[in-house]
Amino acid sequence: MIPTQPFGRTGHQSTRIIFGAAALGQATQDEADRGLELLLEYGINHIDTAASYGDAELRIGPWMDRHRDDFFLATKTGERSYSAARDEIHRSLERLRVNRVDLVQLHNLVDPIEWDQAMNPGGALEAALEAQREGLVRLIGVTGHGTPIAGMHRRSLERHNFDSVLLPYSYVLMQDPKYARDVEDLMTECVERDVAVQTIKAIARRPWPSPEHMTTTWYEPLTAQEDIDQAVWWVLDRPGIFLNSASDLGLLARILDAAERHEPLEQRPSARLQAMDLQPLFV
Repeated sequence: MIPTQPFGRTGHQSTRIIFGAAALGQATQDEADRGLELLLEYGINHIDTAASYGDAELRIGPWMDRHRDDFFLATKTGERSYSAARDEIHRSLERLRVNRVDLVQLHNLVDPIEWDQAMNPGGALEAALEAQREGLVRLIGVTGHGTPIAGMHRRSLERHNFDSVLLPYSYVLMQDPKYARDVEDLMTECVERDVAVQTIKAIARRPWPSPEHMTTTWYEPLTAQEDIDQAVWWVLDRPGIFLNSASDLGLLARILDAAERHEPLEQRPSARLQAMDLQPLFV
């Protein structure tokens, strides 16, 4: 079973691996249901999806009919205006077949112009707060990609006391000195404010070197179990953070297996991790 820890100040004990439901975006219901069985087998109790993840919310809906009490359920809105975000949140509830989600997140809020629109009057944050007052949403978070995101998350936390943040975090990304400093500053603030920190891209190897893709991830992932072990363990070695699984169902079992067998790395980083052909996705 995968260990749990407090998801920030939310009161929920979430598994350290969160199921990244982008993996369901192109899945059939049968494929999705097999994924659910794997989640139950490993005791995963936290699902992270988004309105923009293809059919993911539709695939999760039937699970909620049977297992709503077994999962902390999070989704995201990528809309920036109040009205569009409000409509998208209500649509997500319908697609997920639930009356309430545990967490709604402002999705990929990194562009300064979009940030201003979402955070100011008439923006998406107003819609999330309204949904929270109406009991449709319990908690509110913010997510993002790219190297500016750690700094943007700190700016977001200045504007609103978000319950969670999500950002890229991996061995190769943390070799960028500026990104590493920004991430450390954000992590320090999140610890002080008891904000949950979710991480993504743990097993990203590099951008795809050719148009032929072998997985449903938009980047080339690590695929060998031994390599995934090292990448997952490197993230899990940091107490208090969470690792969101990759957007490919075929990799899920390997990620969960690595997490269940997590052993602190004797060397930071290990020689094997240093020897991998890793390239940053964001420059």
